[in-house]
Amino acid sequence: MNVVETARALGVAIQNDERYVKFMEATKASDKDGELQSKIGEFNMLRMQLSGEMQKADKDADKLTSLDTDIKALYDEIMTMPTMIAYNESKAALDDMLGSVNYIIGMAANGEDPMTCPEKAPEGCTGSCSSCAGCH
Repeated sequence: MNVVETARALGVAIQNDERYVKFMEATKASDKDGELQSKIGEFNMLRMQLSGEMQKADKDADKLTSLDTDIKALYDEIMTMPTMIAYNESKAALDDMLGSVNYIIGMAANGEDPMTCPEKAPEGCTGSCSSCAGCH
């Protein structure tokens, strides 16, 4: 098996991983959640209004404050909705797994043993070995 075939096999393994499956289910659920999508649309409209107000030469400070307050309140409301919580939790788990995969591949490309290198970057590691004193 060559490297590209191995990458394709890794892609299949990722798509079969429980974290990927949960993320896809959470994505579909959030897309179908009418209340959530409505609030996200409202949030985006408020952000556009704020952006438009910010670009005006004669900014209305009270309107800016009001829009900012409304945006923050709506954001907090969206983030506490069960569908959004499930989406964010599943995305974090998938991102964590993909981060580990990328780190192991990067370490292997830098000559480390992919079977024994750590699954995660040490604290403070940026992933770029060009400016690093080493993980050892």
